[in-house]
Amino acid sequence: MERRNKVFDFLRERGIEYSFYEHPEAPTIEIAREYWRADGSKHCKNLFFRNHKGNRHYLVVFDSERSLAIHDLEHRLHQGKLSFASEQRMERYLGLRPGSVSPFGLINDAECHVHLFLDKTLLDYPSLSFHPNDNRATVVISQTEFARYLEEVGNTYEYLELY
Repeated sequence: MERRNKVFDFLRERGIEYSFYEHPEAPTIEIAREYWRADGSKHCKNLFFRNHKGNRHYLVVFDSERSLAIHDLEHRLHQGKLSFASEQRMERYLGLRPGSVSPFGLINDAECHVHLFLDKTLLDYPSLSFHPNDNRATVVISQTEFARYLEEVGNTYEYLELY
C-alpha cells in the first residue's frame, strides 16, 4: 500500500487526474488480464533493462498484446547489448519489485538515471493503464495527464517504433 500511496500522492499533489481500481495480485500480464476492465484504455507491458556495462538503465513500455524479442529491441533502441536488470537494480533505481514495474516507478528515481522508451502505438489510445507500483491495483490515466506526469517526473523519454 505504501508504494501505491506514494504514486497517488505524487499525482494528487501535481493535480494530475487519474482513476484506479483494485484487484487481486497480478504479477504477470496473463494474470492481470483476468481483472482488466473494459474502459477503453491500453494496458501496457513494462520491462526494465540494463546495458552490457550496467551503467545505463531503460524502462521499455509497449502494448501488452504484443511481444518483443530482446535482440530486436537492441537494434531498435541502439543502446548495445541489453539484459534484464536484476531485482536489486530494480529496487535501487525504481524502488520496485518484479511484477509491479511501471512508469510510476520513475518517481523513485531521484537522479533521473532511467531512460524511458515508449512504443509510438501507445499514442493511438485515449488512455493507458499501469500498476501504481503495486500489482494489486490498476491506474487509468489519459494521454494528456500521462504527458504531464512524464514532464513532472523529469526522466528522459522518447516514443519509438518498437515493432
